[in-house]
Amino acid sequence: MQRLLIAFLLVIISYSAMLAQKQPVAAKKEVSDPEAKAVLEKMRKKYEAYSTTEVDFSLEIEVPQQPKQTQAGTLVQQAEKYRLKFNDRTMVSDGNSVWLYIPKTKQVQINDADEDEGDGGINSPQDLLKAYAWKDYVYAITNEFTENGRLVQQIEFKPTTKANDYSKVRLTLDKKTLEILSIKSFGKDGSRYTLTVNKLTPNKAVPASTFTFAKSECADCKFEDLRVD
Repeated sequence: MQRLLIAFLLVIISYSAMLAQKQPVAAKKEVSDPEAKAVLEKMRKKYEAYSTTEVDFSLEIEVPQQPKQTQAGTLVQQAEKYRLKFNDRTMVSDGNSVWLYIPKTKQVQINDADEDEGDGGINSPQDLLKAYAWKDYVYAITNEFTENGRLVQQIEFKPTTKANDYSKVRLTLDKKTLEILSIKSFGKDGSRYTLTVNKLTPNKAVPASTFTFAKSECADCKFEDLRVD
């Protein structure tokens, strides 16, 4: 679930953690829409050009036979470094280590940051910027319309294997500015997760301490260091 949230968070799409698992190669190779790829490439360059990104977001969770939930959170990101606060948890990474703070149990777990790259895995929000290059998904522009005075474009991602937990993921963005407006995943079990970007602030100056979790942030917490080295 944590990887799912991180993926949702960096706004570029929660092609989600579950979408990030390695899948068997599809028997029939499908081809993505070149126009959609060009849009995603421009979007990647736009976000990578920011020195920092701060995002206020809301996540709507719809699960069959359960009440709809809406939760809010914030993400501050600088390259592979980030601080994510969502629901009752805080996750912080300096690019080398990851701190998971759970206030309810007064625990902080420290792990090595996952360095596996290029295999479709989501190890940090930054990985999402390269998600369009993954081999196990195809994507295409599926809709374009005007909403609240701006031209909106939608790109849908579809896994190329049946073993995936999701049938598709829909990215909605402002066609002119390339800003991400929302991301919605469609689970095969009927579940729906919709992340809405309420506010995005680029290039905001943040102190280096943002990307580490100091013991002073929870003096009475139990710190469990699970790093290999």
